[in-house]
Amino acid sequence: MKVFGFAGFSGSGKTTLIEKLIPIFVEEGLTVSLIKHAHHDFDIDRPGKDSFRHRAAGGHEVLISSDRRWALMHELRGEAEPVLAEHLARLFPCDLVLVEGFKREPIPKIEVYRRAADRPLLHPQDETIVAVATDVALNTALPQMDINDAAGIAGFIFKEAGLT
Repeated sequence: MKVFGFAGFSGSGKTTLIEKLIPIFVEEGLTVSLIKHAHHDFDIDRPGKDSFRHRAAGGHEVLISSDRRWALMHELRGEAEPVLAEHLARLFPCDLVLVEGFKREPIPKIEVYRRAADRPLLHPQDETIVAVATDVALNTALPQMDINDAAGIAGFIFKEAGLT
């Protein structure tokens, strides 16, 4: 599996960009999976549902399944957060894994930067960032791509990840 990441502060447009890229890769015949890191408490379950009640009762893992999808929820309950490699090992084989977040993991990444976010650039301190998708010209030696040019960004990832 090829792994390619996206880094940037909240509100920079990472999710929107990835949402535009996935259909391009799928149209090219690739099987694409995604791993997203959340910096806050999140839940994919709803109070009152059986699976929620089972986790609340102390279940370590709860797998919910239907004829359309399945999901495994694992409660850490004080365990250390798994690193990216552990999550990658859980995925079914695919052609490309897009990773949103996990800024400190040593994988090639595109920094997603919007001037309006008014946050510092990440790439000067992260040598694994190989390009910047942005809405403004930056003073950097890294390749820069228009954040709205999903086809161009996908082409860059194809080459960088060795998918062509």
